Parts: sequence; structure tokens; C-alpha cells
Amino acid sequence: MGTLTAALMIPSKLKPDSITENKPSYFLHRARRRTKKNQSIVPVARLFGPAIFEASKLKVLFLGVDEKKHPGKLPRTYTLTHSDITSKLTLAISQTINNSQLQGWYNRLQRDEVVAQWKKIKGKMSLHVHCHISGGHFLLDLFARLRYYIFCKELPVVLKAFVHGDEDLFNNYPELEDALVWVYFHSNIPEYNKVECWGPLKESSSPPGGPTGTHKMENEDKLDTPRPCSEDCSCCFPQVSLIPWPQNLPTQVDGNQQNLVSGASLHDG
Repeated sequence: MGTLTAALMIPSKLKPDSITENKPSYFLHRARRRTKKNQSIVPVARLFGPAIFEASKLKVLFLGVDEKKHPGKLPRTYTLTHSDITSKLTLAISQTINNSQLQGWYNRLQRDEVVAQWKKIKGKMSLHVHCHISGGHFLLDLFARLRYYIFCKELPVVLKAFVHGDEDLFNNYPELEDALVWVYFHSNIPEYNKVECWGPLKESSSPPGGPTGTHKMENEDKLDTPRPCSEDCSCCFPQVSLIPWPQNLPTQVDGNQQNLVSGASLHDG
């Protein structure tokens, strides 16, 4: 998700500095060419180039989980973060979100983490993925539209990292790749504060081929966000969400929008 860093660094219109103003025209021309190459082309290439998963750049941490245990019986979550220094991804697979990955001023500034959890709802397994688009500070709000685009572009890589990093689980339970993926975009801007169904995991973890650049299902507006039974039961697990978030998310129900209420931020306390 390092492209989110580039989004915060793209210059608008660079002014010539005082050093070059009094230099001969040939020096000014060379200086301008060097500035364009270093500060404009590279960030744009990172932002809009193809999203490719590289297994060699993925570090996986297993924290108190067992690949022999089905996620419908033992809680299983994914916490994925990116380092702009090493360009590597770190994936923690644990029973609860690995909050230690999300601490520090850099992570609070960037908010480029992706967290997910497996849920069994009314007997059906599904993967619920959460991304923070905006809210928290003005830079995130300023680039909300671009952040939404980048998350959509990078999510197939994220999902591929989940499958690759947790390969023993999928080898033991290959039917999990048929589970639907629900993506929750959290934002203080209504346009980007929403839930999308991206279809089966085995399809949504492949590069998108449609004109929209995402894996949103064609009949998505006819699907209801899965919600567990209101009373204790054996067909839903876990009973409590392992990923608390501060916003209310609208969900489509028979063409009308309702709110899916959630709890506190991952970065709180």
C-alpha cells in the first residue's frame, strides 16, 4: 500500500527556486528537466502502474493460530501493513487484530493498513475486509477520492497476500476460496463510506479485468450485508466482531439504505 504515501507527496506546481533564477538559461533548462524526472514521473508511475503481488516481499507472522482449525470454530483475523522503507508487506495471522502493527505516528498518519476477519454467518463462511479511507486528519480527507481508488486497485494484491500467507489453511479447507469477500470502506465522506461485495475470494484475489478496475459484483445492490442472528446460536461465529470501527456504514437492503453500526477505532486505546 505504499502508493498511498506517494499520494500525499505529489507536487502541484513547482516554483523555480532562488538559486536557478539568476543562472543562464541552459542551466535552468537542465534543472527543470531533473526536477520533473525525480518528483513527477516516479510518483505517478507508482500510483497508476499495475498492482502485482510479489511473494518475496511478504513477511508472515502466525500469532496463536492453528492452520488445522477451521475459522468457523477458532477466530482468525488478518492484519496487513506496508513499509515504505523496505517496500515489504507484513501479514499477521492471529485470533484478534495485531494492534502492535498499527501503533506509532507513521501508521496513524498513513492509515494504509488493511484488516480482515473470517465470519460464519447463518452457516456460511465469508471474509470481511476493512479499509480506512478518510477521517482522523485533514490529509486523509483531502485525498479521500484518490485513496479509495488506490485501495480498490491494491485490494486484489492484499487478498492474494492473505491466500498465499495462509496457504496451509486453504490447503486444508479449499472451499474457503469460494467464500464471498465483503469490503468495508470507512470514511467521514458519505460517498466513500460504504460496503461492497467483491464476489468469491478466488476471483477477487486475481487482477480485475472490468472497466471499473474493481471486482464489485454486477448484482451487488440486490445483496444484503450478512448479519448474524440476534440471539445466541451455533450457525454464527464469532458472536462479536473482532474489528471495531467508529463509523456507521450504509448497507443496501431492498434498495433502501440502512446503517450498519460499529464500535471504536482500531487506533484507540
